[in-house]
Amino acid sequence: MLMSNIAVGLDIGTTKVCVVVAEKDEIGKLNVLGKGRSNSDGLQRATVVNINKTVTAIKSAVADAERESSIRIHGVNVGISGAHVHCIHSHSEISINQTGIVNDSDVKRFLEKAKTNIRYLDIDHEIIHVIPQEFIVDDQDGLLDPIGMAGTTMRGSAYIVVGLRTKIRNIKQCVEKAGLDISAVTFEPVASGISVMKEREKKSGVVVIDIGGGTTEVAIYIDGAIRYSEVIKVAANDVTHDIAHGVRALYEVAEELKITHGCAYSRLSGEDEELLIEGIEGHRQKSVPKSSLTMIIEARMMEILELVRDSVHRSGYYEYLNAGAIITGGGSLLPGTEELAHDVFGLDVRIGYPEGVSGGIKGSVNNPMYATVMGLVAHAFQNNLSVDHSFAPPPELPFDMPPKIREDSPAVGQTPGGNKIIEKMKQFWDNL
Repeated sequence: MLMSNIAVGLDIGTTKVCVVVAEKDEIGKLNVLGKGRSNSDGLQRATVVNINKTVTAIKSAVADAERESSIRIHGVNVGISGAHVHCIHSHSEISINQTGIVNDSDVKRFLEKAKTNIRYLDIDHEIIHVIPQEFIVDDQDGLLDPIGMAGTTMRGSAYIVVGLRTKIRNIKQCVEKAGLDISAVTFEPVASGISVMKEREKKSGVVVIDIGGGTTEVAIYIDGAIRYSEVIKVAANDVTHDIAHGVRALYEVAEELKITHGCAYSRLSGEDEELLIEGIEGHRQKSVPKSSLTMIIEARMMEILELVRDSVHRSGYYEYLNAGAIITGGGSLLPGTEELAHDVFGLDVRIGYPEGVSGGIKGSVNNPMYATVMGLVAHAFQNNLSVDHSFAPPPELPFDMPPKIREDSPAVGQTPGGNKIIEKMKQFWDNL
């Protein structure tokens, strides 16, 4: 049985692949039916470097999400990022249709003309999507949604996201090899912004900073629309590499140290203590002062945040950020990040968690590392990109593999999707 009001987000990151299946409830909130997550080492700096590893990671995350939601996934809204993606401001002007009332067709013509007005777009690049920034109908300016306005001429600006064809093709190829259809491709800073911003912040002026594994993404919103974005090639993985080098430990050990004992701000690190470190390849354990670990982390986090600050100043919008900064992504989970960012930026700062989630397994995605994938789901609904999916029994596990037990597993007698899925399943069987 097909279900039409379902959207699936796919975030293919440098360190992890995340999948979320959700439906929209009666008041427009997201009801999370299932999620999947797998480790990823097929990308570097958000760019595919190993097709097979990436496909395997996607399949694993999708299988988890299907098992948890009891829904067979067909199409996904996939995120894309990387330093190869850049954005162009384009202006457009059209005559409004004969009725003198702006309709959907006028907006589509406006955006198509904005695309044709781009200069210097070579054959190596392609347009990912076009985001309207402002509409002006005759002398009425500052419009974000012009439909229904009366006038003769509509002009304004659009934000056009462009990326390298080959790198976009590699992402698409991985998704398709994993057996999925692509309903849309979305620039990840846009998705992260949708997920963590409140409407008042978006209108007042805010910068959204997503610190991922391989890249740090910056997006600035002023007067309700995106005005600037940049992808910085320094992120949380660099913190881990610094720790591994500084204390001479395996990468996996350094990552565990970062997660368990890490702090990005020395003023908050608390009392010093000796931390035991596993020896490399059978060598004896050793210890390192916690203060030394904090110094290593703080230095790299300071660099990341200073690069972000420089990016914001280059944009020319620093003075308009009345709502300050929102930091999200896995890198934002380091204690002290918020306080360090406040010192570096000179702005109010908060950590961004996914907004607009009301039900299902809500608690399992209430984490900054799920901000992008939840934004991809929300973006799919906003742009009517949801596709038909079908009910399916959970895939059978190999006989030698026990079922996964999770802390967020539903109680006995409950289905992960909640009562709506139970009722729909009953209707399905009753109609057979």
